Amino acid sequence: MSSSYQSSRSSATHRRAAPPPIVNNTASSGSVQQDVDPAPTPRPIFQFLGFGFILFLVFLQFLPATHFRHPSDPLRTWTPFDDSTAGILFLFFLFSQAEYSCLKLLQFGATSDGNSSSAAKNNGEDGMVHVVSWMDCLDLRLLAVLANSTLLSSRYPHLVFFHFFIPKGNEDKVSFFKLKVLFPHSNLEIHGQEEVKEIIATAISGTQFAGSSFVEVAPFIIPSVHQSLTKFIYISPNILMKGKVEDLIGTALSNYAIGAAEDCSRKLDMFVNSNVLDAIQRSASKPWVSETPYVKNTCTPDLSVLLIDSTKLDGDFVDAFLWWSKVLNLNESGKNSAIVLALYNKYLKLSNSWSVTLATSSEMINNTRVIRYDIPNSVCSQFGSGATPQMSGNGNIWKHYLSPMSDQILGS
Repeated sequence: MSSSYQSSRSSATHRRAAPPPIVNNTASSGSVQQDVDPAPTPRPIFQFLGFGFILFLVFLQFLPATHFRHPSDPLRTWTPFDDSTAGILFLFFLFSQAEYSCLKLLQFGATSDGNSSSAAKNNGEDGMVHVVSWMDCLDLRLLAVLANSTLLSSRYPHLVFFHFFIPKGNEDKVSFFKLKVLFPHSNLEIHGQEEVKEIIATAISGTQFAGSSFVEVAPFIIPSVHQSLTKFIYISPNILMKGKVEDLIGTALSNYAIGAAEDCSRKLDMFVNSNVLDAIQRSASKPWVSETPYVKNTCTPDLSVLLIDSTKLDGDFVDAFLWWSKVLNLNESGKNSAIVLALYNKYLKLSNSWSVTLATSSEMINNTRVIRYDIPNSVCSQFGSGATPQMSGNGNIWKHYLSPMSDQILGS
């Protein structure tokens, strides 16, 4: 018994003693030591300079724009503005954004129940309504009135695509920017005329041809240069469009390549002498000469609004136009003679509602789809740059589609 007790006591004596608990004396020291020094207090002068720099950047935004970049330029080159229009362009751009947004909401709100997808199927391969216009001279006010009236009358303005052919074309970036300021969200392109004129000049080499007739034949040459324009509407620049272009582009041309309204104020015998035309018909055996006698008092096509399907356009059309130009001697005959005879029985007669009208009263204006007008003091006439512009009976109807500020921008 004594031995077992001593053994047990000996083993208990040799056990390792537990270490004393660690006591945190930090709280008892009465203070906390910081590992990082506090940030220095900024001097008032630097705060003042920083605030002034921010104000400088804010006021810098109100300076007039001096340069712009063409959106289709891959190099994004900065192009300087004309000094006379730089300030007003920039200010008008700020207002046009809000103004167009409100207008867009009104337009789409009024037509939200329409089916734009079904309209796109009837418009063309790409679903757009392509509107083409050609100007021998340059007055951007005409193009602005044409674009604004077309967009306001359309049920689907987002499907309308404008192609404007002007003398300087792609080189005139300022003109493009002016139009984009007025129509920032519209589909709009500016093209040059050189390629089209080169094709016409090559074709007329050695023939008598009036230089002012470029505008007459240009709509039929444009598709050969811009092959994406398979079906489009050609509209003269001095036209105010109140009809819905999507209705016109959806017209079935059947076997015809061209659609035009008739102008019964101008008969065939006003363009060419009846005896001369009979003699040409008896002696010539060209495919574009009518086999049946020409109706001398028939109405002629109105070339101000044309519906063209280039996929159906006869390759002999230009040859027919040039042949008639040669045999009629355009220097002595009336204007449009060759194009009128080349189109004889070769176009679809559109509804009379698409006839161009010189509206003389508010009632006529409300009931007319296509209106011809004049802008006083314009450098352009109705058919080119040679005539002196005159006020037509409809007066200043064009001002309803062009605000005074827009007139100042485009006319400068």
